[in-house]
Amino acid sequence: MNAKDVIIACDFGSAEACLAFLDKFKDEERKPFLKIGMELYYAAGPEIVKELKKRGFKIFLDLKLHDIPNTVKKAMKVLSNLDVDMVNVHAAGTIEMMKAAKEGLTREDGTRPLLIAVTQLTSTSEQAMREQLLIDATINDTIAKYAQNAKEAGLDGVVCSPLEAELVKKTCGNDFMTVTPGIRFADSSKDDQVRITDPARAREIGSDYIVVGRPITAATDPVAAYKRCVRDFLNL
Repeated sequence: MNAKDVIIACDFGSAEACLAFLDKFKDEERKPFLKIGMELYYAAGPEIVKELKKRGFKIFLDLKLHDIPNTVKKAMKVLSNLDVDMVNVHAAGTIEMMKAAKEGLTREDGTRPLLIAVTQLTSTSEQAMREQLLIDATINDTIAKYAQNAKEAGLDGVVCSPLEAELVKKTCGNDFMTVTPGIRFADSSKDDQVRITDPARAREIGSDYIVVGRPITAATDPVAAYKRCVRDFLNL
C-alpha cells in the first residue's frame, strides 16, 4: 500500500477540545486523516474514536503498545473492534511481540487495520540513544534493523523520522510503508523534535504518510495550515 496522505495529530486533552478543533473543518470537502494518541485516548477513551469514525474520519490510533506478546495480542484484539484504520506498536518489543500484535489485530474474516511499528522516536538523538539507552549502533543502523524486524513479523510499515524514510525503503522495499512525524514548515519552530524536515522534502525522500501536529493545531488558521501541508506533501 503506497497511498500518501497528511495525518493531523489531534493531541488534545479532552474530547471537547478535539471536536471544537475539527469543527473548523466541517465545510471542507476533504476530511483529514486523524491521529489519536495517548493524551486524547486516555482522556476520552474509545468513545472519541467511535465518534470520529461516525463522522467519517480515518483514524490512526497511536498508542505504541510495548509489552509481553500475550498482553499485546489481547490488547490488539480489543482495539481491532474499534474499526480504526491504523495502529502501532514499538518495534523494540521484538519480532515475537509484533507477530502477536498482528495475530490479535486480525479479525475472523481476515481483515485488520494497518499495523506499523515505531523505530526510534523523533525526539531521540543519537547521543541520547548511546548514552541513555546504551545502544552502540548508529541511529540509522538501529532503525534499519528495527524496520527489517517489523517486515519479518508481517507488519505493513514503520514509524520513523522523515530523514530515515529513504533508508527504510532501501532496506525493506518501496511497498513497505513509512509514517513520519517530525514534520515542520521551514518557517516554523522545531518544538521538541530533533530529526525533522518539511512536507515537500518528506515526499521527496520517501514518506508515505506525514504526521503533523502543532504546525496545524496551533496555527492561527488550522485549515489553511492543513491545506498548505497537503499541497506541499502531495505536490498539488
